[in-house]
Amino acid sequence: MELKTAEAPTRIQRLKALTDTTHERLDKRIMAADPFASRDRYALFLDVQHHFHADVDPLYNDPRLNRLLPDLADRARLAALRQDIADIRGVMPAVARVEAELQPIPAALGWLYVAEGSNLGAAFLLKEAARLGLSEEFGARHLAPHPAGRGLHWRSFVAAFNALDFSGADEAEIAEGAKSAFRRVHALVEEMFA
Repeated sequence: MELKTAEAPTRIQRLKALTDTTHERLDKRIMAADPFASRDRYALFLDVQHHFHADVDPLYNDPRLNRLLPDLADRARLAALRQDIADIRGVMPAVARVEAELQPIPAALGWLYVAEGSNLGAAFLLKEAARLGLSEEFGARHLAPHPAGRGLHWRSFVAAFNALDFSGADEAEIAEGAKSAFRRVHALVEEMFA
């Protein structure tokens, strides 16, 4: 009789396990803010998203990261977010970006994990936005799935992410980067929905 050995968790699975508590806390806080109660509340949600995606946007254009993750530059959602804000508020917002030092690659990957993972949850958010009369063509562009589909888009990111050659110490830094990104969004929710 052959004994089956359990497969070791992938890098993404380990990262998810290390960040679940921080992620869950953020999800609960966002839903407690009731961002889909009205277009005014949704506009505040867009402000949160705008600040976060302005923070992460430079990573999508970082040549170091683009060598590691194919099609990374095409995944950025800041332009769609800015158009969504213009749809709701009637004016295009200024890019609210904090100029920061270039992040080490592992920390930057943690931020990208959060940004890309949020696109999976966007399927639920898009349905909520539809109740406000918003769609992939008006006000909720940044929540739209990739033309190839949400699942395939995520799986291609996961495959590239899992294929990266990093040490345990690097993975710990990736997890800290992801937690930092989740905390940044949490702080933005606190600020915008105060």
